[in-house]
Amino acid sequence: MSGVLVAGAGAFGTALAVTLAAEGRAVRLWARNAAQVGRMIADRENRRSLPGVTLPEALTPVADLAPAPGQTVLIAVPAQKLRAFLERNGSRLSGQRLVSCCKGVELSTGLRPSEVIAAALPDAETAVLTGPSFAADIARGKPTALTLAARDAATGRRLQAELSTETVRLYRTTDLAGAELGGALKNVIAIACGIAIGADLGDSARAALMTRGYAEMVRLATALGAEPATLAGLSGLGDLALTCTSLQSRNFAFGHALGQGTAFDPAKTVEGKATARAVAGLAAARGIDMPITTMVSAVLEESVTIAEAMDALLARPLKEED
Repeated sequence: MSGVLVAGAGAFGTALAVTLAAEGRAVRLWARNAAQVGRMIADRENRRSLPGVTLPEALTPVADLAPAPGQTVLIAVPAQKLRAFLERNGSRLSGQRLVSCCKGVELSTGLRPSEVIAAALPDAETAVLTGPSFAADIARGKPTALTLAARDAATGRRLQAELSTETVRLYRTTDLAGAELGGALKNVIAIACGIAIGADLGDSARAALMTRGYAEMVRLATALGAEPATLAGLSGLGDLALTCTSLQSRNFAFGHALGQGTAFDPAKTVEGKATARAVAGLAAARGIDMPITTMVSAVLEESVTIAEAMDALLARPLKEED
């Protein structure tokens, strides 16, 4: 094994690098900012993204993105910055085995991360790693189960063996669409749930938003080619449950701040903001009913207030549950 390269030194990328290197595997963690790399080398800690976690000796921070031939590269950059990252580094990543760890839908195109990679690097071998996880839990060795999606079953088995650790268990699927859409769409519902809790609408309202939000997720994902069973698994229902119930989730915390009318750190990436707008557009273009997503998008665009959004949801026609 030639080791693993993790491209992206945010919280999740750092956590993946830490858990892989903790078992003695050679891991390189790439950050675009050379100064950040220098600090990680000196401190043996990524204080910017994952403070309090010691970087194992087998983990090497690097500023040069140069994967070895045939090396697995985990791409852990924000979904809305993925295309620019690939354009800058395409020559180095061409023909490599790439694992997308991005959660989102590209705002400008409506494409999933694996589709963005396929368009930019058609000769790359692409897989997806996603599921219910907080970076701090992974880095500190807390038990975590994730979804690994690869169209080729043999590739999935190889990556499963390479990327599993004692505390991170990977479950395989060949359904890239389901895995990616589950991970992206739940962020939008998490914002809605955060708003509800922040606005003191109660846990019953959150339960309703999670349940009806899950129905929206399945409705759109299956229309885009996903398997319903995938959405019922870790990367759909599992991730939804985690993200909608904890302030560790940036999407939930962002919605919570909106509901309370308080400020949220603008430096923190909230993937659900752009995804809400992208998905609302996809749903409208396809005639798919997604009222919660539509209201979240409208709130973010400030075309309606939170009170108006809640009134609109409560005024929807009474019908059978679907």
